[in-house]
Amino acid sequence: VELVSPEERQAALELVRRDYPGAVMIDYTLPSAVNDNARFYCANDQPFVMGTTGGDRVLLLEEVAAAGTYAVIAPNMGKQIVAFQTMMESMAAQFPGCLAGYSLAVVESHQRTKVDTSGTAKAVVASFQRMGIEGFGESDIEKVREAGEAVARMGVPEAAVAGGHAFHTYTATSPDGSVVLEFKHNVVGREVYAEGTVDAALFLAGRVAAGAERRLYSMVDVLAGGAMR
Repeated sequence: VELVSPEERQAALELVRRDYPGAVMIDYTLPSAVNDNARFYCANDQPFVMGTTGGDRVLLLEEVAAAGTYAVIAPNMGKQIVAFQTMMESMAAQFPGCLAGYSLAVVESHQRTKVDTSGTAKAVVASFQRMGIEGFGESDIEKVREAGEAVARMGVPEAAVAGGHAFHTYTATSPDGSVVLEFKHNVVGREVYAEGTVDAALFLAGRVAAGAERRLYSMVDVLAGGAMR
């Protein structure tokens, strides 16, 4: 692993593209670097897969889409979790307002090094809002980053507290409390994200090789392209 400073990245990219024609960049950095990194890839017409969350997401998607660069950007590269997220989006589209009047509670737990709120949780909350949930926004999502609370409250195995985990619980409750719907997706380790990232890179490389449309793709496109295995 070689660390390259921002001042050296242009030269480093040129060396990589010389030695590995058709390479796809993989971006897992920090929220503060998201937008600048994406601009760098677009300026160099460099296909890339970005799993980093945070940053100015609206601006990120707008700029990459406008650049016409081959890219896959997703807040979650775990294929099964993306499938769950897509299911929630489909439910919101088919049954808008089905949870009108319900209250929502969302808590997510990640390792301490994850500084931003879960992008997946934000996306699922957006689906709940389309289902009629009011008075709950992204700022209401509870973040758990302390080891003791992660274990005692969220049930995270002690070995996974620092090493990598993603535990999410969404609870929708009817106005009188007689109906409670609870959804969970808990991940220990990072293997599921690595597998999804590889599939996204292979998907994107295939689109480049086939001369497919130059555009911003999502993990849903990756799954629809045959990577749901």
